[in-house]
Amino acid sequence: MASENQDPAIRILCRRLQIIKNESGIQWLIGSPFFPRYTVISTFRCIHTTSSNPLSPDFSKESDDIRTLLPKGFEVIGALIVGKDCTFDKIAKEAINAACNMRKSLSSDANLGNQELIGAVVDLNNAKDVRFFVSKDGQLDSLESVSSIVYEDNPEKFVWERGCLLHCALQVKMPLYYQPSKPNDVHEIYMRAADAVASKFRDPLVTCLIEALNETSGAIVLRGSELSTDSSSSSSELKGSDTKALLCSHFSSRSKDITSFSSIEESADKIQVSFLLNKSMNSVKPSAPIAEYYPATQETQLLVVGHKLEVLCYASKDLSLAYGISKLVIPALVDQLHSMRKVSIPDLLKRHPELHPYHFLPPGILHPITVLYELSYGETELKQVETRRSLHLRLGLPFDRPLLRISNAIDIVGKKHSSNLVQKGSSFLKDVHLTIPSSGVSGGVASLVQGSYQYYHYLHEGLDDSGWGCAYRSLQTIISWFKLQNYTSIDVPSHREIQQALVEIGDKDPSFIGSREWIGAIELSFVLDKLIGASCKIINVRSGAELPEKCRELALHFENQGTPIMIGGGVLAYTLLGVDYNDASGDCAFLILDPHFTGSDDIKKIVNGGWCGWKKAVDSKGKHFFLHDKFYNLLLPQRPNMV
Repeated sequence: MASENQDPAIRILCRRLQIIKNESGIQWLIGSPFFPRYTVISTFRCIHTTSSNPLSPDFSKESDDIRTLLPKGFEVIGALIVGKDCTFDKIAKEAINAACNMRKSLSSDANLGNQELIGAVVDLNNAKDVRFFVSKDGQLDSLESVSSIVYEDNPEKFVWERGCLLHCALQVKMPLYYQPSKPNDVHEIYMRAADAVASKFRDPLVTCLIEALNETSGAIVLRGSELSTDSSSSSSELKGSDTKALLCSHFSSRSKDITSFSSIEESADKIQVSFLLNKSMNSVKPSAPIAEYYPATQETQLLVVGHKLEVLCYASKDLSLAYGISKLVIPALVDQLHSMRKVSIPDLLKRHPELHPYHFLPPGILHPITVLYELSYGETELKQVETRRSLHLRLGLPFDRPLLRISNAIDIVGKKHSSNLVQKGSSFLKDVHLTIPSSGVSGGVASLVQGSYQYYHYLHEGLDDSGWGCAYRSLQTIISWFKLQNYTSIDVPSHREIQQALVEIGDKDPSFIGSREWIGAIELSFVLDKLIGASCKIINVRSGAELPEKCRELALHFENQGTPIMIGGGVLAYTLLGVDYNDASGDCAFLILDPHFTGSDDIKKIVNGGWCGWKKAVDSKGKHFFLHDKFYNLLLPQRPNMV
C-alpha cells in the first residue's frame, strides 16, 4: 500500500469497465475499507435517474438497490461518468459529487461522504481513454489527476487472501394483531414489529455462535455484551478496529490454494454466524414457564408475517470477530429486514410477498451480490424477468443467458445437491475436452463450446444402445449443456422420453416408443423445441469433403452461440465441441466428442483413445474422418435470448 506522501495510484481489480458505445451514463465504483485506498473491485451502472438525463441519479432508488445488492464490507468509493465532449476536470468533480451524495444516501453517518473519492471520466469520442481523478480530504476544490493505473494480475487472490465471508441466516416471524375495523393500522404495527426485531440483534442477552463453514474446527461463543453497541460503521472505524480480540483469521483455512481460484464455495474462507436469544440470566432460578393472558378489548385479527433473512459480509481476516458481527453482520440483517419491509407494506393485507434472498457471483464480478426475489409467481413471471433484466443492465451482464436465476445462486452452506456429476444414479464426466492438447493447426484460432456439458455415450445408465443410439447420446449431451447453463431445469431425457416427445408432436407413430430406430438432425431439432423451447439452425452438406468449407461458419457459431453441435452423416452421429481454423490457409480441425464410446468413464482412456479429440478432415496418413460418399446434417442449437 502506498504511503501518504506518495502520488496516488488507482488499482483496478475488475477486468473491464462498463463502457457502452454511444451511451452516456454514470457508474458507481465499488471498493472496500479493507483494501488499499483507491482500489476498484467492480462497477455498478446507475439505472435510476431523476429525469431523462442519464447523468442525474435518483439517489433514493439507487441507494435502495445498492444497499440490497452490495454485501457489507464493500462500499461506493467513487463514480465514473461517460459522456461526449467532456471537460475532464469539471466532469470529474460531478462524478465525485455524485459518489459523495450516494454514500450519504447509503448511510445515516453525515460524515460518510467526506472521504477521499475517485472521479473517473470517459469521453465517448475516445472510449479507450479513461481519466482518473481523486479528491484530497474529500474536497471538490482540490482534485488531483492520477496517471498511475495498476491492473491486478490475480484479482481473486488479492480479494480472498485478504478477506473472508461472514454468513448469517435466520427466520423471523412477527405476529401482528390489529382491529378489522382499522386495517390501515397494520402497516404501523408491522413497522414497529420490524423495528423491535432489529433492536433484538443488539440485545445484551443475544448469544452469537460462530463456526467455520464446511470445516471441522470448533465453534466459539460471543455474548451480546461483548459486541459493540454503537450502530455506526464508517470506513475509518472498520480499518482501525480493535485487533486484540479473536480475529476472523481464527477460522481461516491454511490449506487452501487461492492462486488457482475456482469458486467462492471452494476457495473463500467462510464463517457462519448464528444468533440465539438467551431469555434467562444465570442469576434467575429455574422455574416453570408462565403463560400470561391479555384479553383483547375489541375484535382482533392475527396476521403472521415471516421473513427469511440471509446475509453475506466481506471482512478482513485481521478484523476482530466481535467487531465484524457488530459493524457488518448486524447492520446487514437490519438493512435486509428494512428492505423486505419496504417491499411488503403495500400488499401486506392483500397478499404477503414471498421474499427470499439469494447470493450470486456472476462472471466478471469478483465479489458476491445479494438479490431479493419475490417467489409467489415463479421465475418465469414477467415481473421477475424484468427484475433480472434490470440487474443484468446494472452489472453489465449479457441479455442472452440466465446468470441470475435461482439455480445460479452460490451454495454458501453446501446444502444444494450437486447435479454436475450425478444424475439419475449414474456418474457423468463433465467438460472432457479441457484436457485435450492443441489441434496442430498452424496459425489457427480455436473457437470452442462455451460453458459446461456432460459426456453421454453408448451403454450409459445400463442401456445397450450400441449401433443405434449415437444421435440420442449427442442430444443428451446438448440438453445437459442447456441444463448446466440454467436455461432449463428439466432432467436430461432418456431415449424413451425422447421418442415419446417425437410421438407427442406427431412426427412419429406410437410404435416408435421403445424401438431402436435412428433419429437425425431434424428429429433432434423437434425435441429441443418441444422440451426446452430452443430453436436450431441446420446446415446441409452433400459430402464430408465439403465440411472444411463450413469451418468459418462453425467458428462464428461457437463464438456467438457457444452451444455443442450435432453432426450426423450416414449412420453415425458425433458431437462437435469446437473448430480450430486458419482463415488464411484454410487449414482446420474439428473437436469431436464421440458418443460411440462403450467403456467406463475413465478420462485418460477416453482422451488417449481419441474418443474426445481434434480430428482433421484428412489425417497425416491420408485417412478421411468425414466420408466423401455420405451427406451430412449439422444441428446448431441457438442460445435462447433470455435472462
